[in-house]
Amino acid sequence: MNDNKTKIWALIPAAGIGSRMKAELPKQYLEIDGKTILEHSLSKFLDHPSIEKVVVALNPEDKHWSKLKVANHPKIKTVEGGATRAESVLNGLKAIQQHDGANDWVMVHDAARPCLDSGSVDALIQAGKDSEHGAILAIPSVDTVKLANANQTIDKTLNREQIWLAQTPQYFQVGQLADAIVAGLKQGLPITDEASAIEAQGMHPALVIGTRKNIKVTEPEDMMLASVWLAGM
Repeated sequence: MNDNKTKIWALIPAAGIGSRMKAELPKQYLEIDGKTILEHSLSKFLDHPSIEKVVVALNPEDKHWSKLKVANHPKIKTVEGGATRAESVLNGLKAIQQHDGANDWVMVHDAARPCLDSGSVDALIQAGKDSEHGAILAIPSVDTVKLANANQTIDKTLNREQIWLAQTPQYFQVGQLADAIVAGLKQGLPITDEASAIEAQGMHPALVIGTRKNIKVTEPEDMMLASVWLAGM
């Protein structure tokens, strides 16, 4: 449970290469309306009064970050990313802990989710005050959900009332998340998001209803949709 005495950090793992976009640049450096996707994503935290600092995990061979104006922002600290998202996040958490932030809280956000709104950040902060195991943004499924067999035929239909689609930010106590990721990596578990590491250690993060505007830019057509949402923000 976080309180007014602990600081809140943001952590953006941005070391990926975005191969599904079929672009020369990593997807976080593609531009939408004159700004890179990463800049849009960062702005939500740089402009939020409750966020102390923003840690960005970069690929060691990144040649694009230094060209951005935001690279010199006083609120930003960069660290070297790892081979996987979990390793990049862990490197960022270690950097926060080195600044006496083990008891602080952190919002981990996808570099390629540029349409986050400040209201969602506020809702996560509020949820963190009531949850010992953190909270994530997610949206309930509105579609009928099928479980597939290995040969891509339907095995059964799942109860969609129990299906939520995870988003970011995902909000946890820094030391708790770092310990969970370390344990998960040692156990060889697939850590697809921060909540999965927390869940694997027997904890139960809260679900906070997000918005469908908070899309992750993954496929080329997502660029157009993100542009539409950003124009209305």
